[in-house]
Amino acid sequence: MKTKILLLAFAWIVITGTVVISWRATRPAPETMATPATPPTALKLPAVFGHHMVLQRDRPVRVWGWAPPGQRVELRIASQSRYVQADDGGDWSTTLDPMPAGGPFTMDVSTEASSISVNDILVGDVWLCSGQSNMEMTVAPDYYPGVNDYEQVLAGANQPDIRLFKLRNRTSSRPETDVQAAWQLCSPERVLQFSAVAYCFGKQLNEELDVPIGLISTSWGGTPCEAWTCRAALESLPSARNILTTWDQAVSRHKHDAQQSERRDPADSQRRPANLFNAMIRPLIPYTLRGVIWYQGEQNVSRAEQYQTLFPLMIRDWREHWGQGDFPFYFVQIANYTRPTAQPAPSAMAELREAQLMAVKVPNTAMAVSIDIGESDNIHPRNKQEVARRLALCALANEYGQTNINHSGPLYQRMAIESNRIRLYFDHTDGGLVAQGGPLQRIQIAGADRQFVWAKAMIDGDTVVVFSEQVPAPRAVRYAWADNPQGCNLYNGQGLPASPFRTDRWPGITAGKTIPSVN
Repeated sequence: MKTKILLLAFAWIVITGTVVISWRATRPAPETMATPATPPTALKLPAVFGHHMVLQRDRPVRVWGWAPPGQRVELRIASQSRYVQADDGGDWSTTLDPMPAGGPFTMDVSTEASSISVNDILVGDVWLCSGQSNMEMTVAPDYYPGVNDYEQVLAGANQPDIRLFKLRNRTSSRPETDVQAAWQLCSPERVLQFSAVAYCFGKQLNEELDVPIGLISTSWGGTPCEAWTCRAALESLPSARNILTTWDQAVSRHKHDAQQSERRDPADSQRRPANLFNAMIRPLIPYTLRGVIWYQGEQNVSRAEQYQTLFPLMIRDWREHWGQGDFPFYFVQIANYTRPTAQPAPSAMAELREAQLMAVKVPNTAMAVSIDIGESDNIHPRNKQEVARRLALCALANEYGQTNINHSGPLYQRMAIESNRIRLYFDHTDGGLVAQGGPLQRIQIAGADRQFVWAKAMIDGDTVVVFSEQVPAPRAVRYAWADNPQGCNLYNGQGLPASPFRTDRWPGITAGKTIPSVN
């Protein structure tokens, strides 16, 4: 196996000539998928109900499918039986009583004319894993560079209680009802092409909880938040109207301009609003979930202020569609990237991280900070194991009630001006505040003129005191406020990094920017 993996990696390097490549140059063109308009003529289940699947434990489980209109459908699993009738369009659905973790089970679904048996079903926890390239990035080199020590990750990937369901990249201008995918047993061969963050997250939960884990991977590199949100939700958000108008105009121009005919139709773009929701989220609804993990944001950096409302809208949109209440939604704050700056400067990436930090106010959310594990020359940092560990801490502490676990590094709460100094207060200071490796770094301070300079800072209990001789009357502090604040080193006693933050609300460089680029 080790030899086979090394050969695959070598072949990949020879073909591409590099270990870091752009998703734009390698991703295939999106596929579209039409939903049949005519009623079904035979019994059918969605692809997500298939051999080796995981059903959510301890909760009512929705099961649905299609059959000839009016036909009676019988469903049996374990000790449960259900009888429903397909409606005039051929749709049917039913709900199973909660089941404890266990298995394997067989689910039999039948009509008078046909039957389907789904085998090797486990009951455990199901997590939906979505986002853009840093969620899509596979364990071993493929379209992305692969994770650190990926051979070691693969060596431990024979996990019979972990099941993988990976959606193909598709777009659609209208909501779809099914996908082309199948549940797979977890093995080195399958993990090789599966989301590294998702797999490592699921493996840690499986080890900690000793229950089966189902991982649904639906992600696509270089895609913005609005592509994963339904159109009706976007239409309800004033700050999103420019997004819709821009794309609608581009689609209309392409349709009516003969010279555009040889170019890619923007109607099929993976960045068009709602296109990925329609094709890669809607067909999964209402498959019963434990929760969601999400890693996305880079594609929205130029419109970071807009993300403050766009991202929470998407979370609410998904929860409303699933109808399972405020299920857990845990996300990754984007990592440090690009060349570090010598002096304080505005940063669109910092503003995007701020928008993500603001999203922790949405009920039942939590954020994994990755500001200390990025790479200056690689927007796809390879330490996905630590990202997954921090996401797993969010789940174990919040969803699974392990009260002995701290899931977050220090989060800024408030400040107090004390003469020529500013004192900062934090939540999640478990074990005390720590400056790893020396004095606190990457802290800026400014007066009323809004001109930031590097500041001195010292830890005082669970607070940080910031000052500079250049700013005798300070008004604001910023920490790790840069595309790549390399060297930022504020942690708590549990070894988790503080989120970048600012105390001011002065307009940023993305203020008012709401129009996406269409190409």
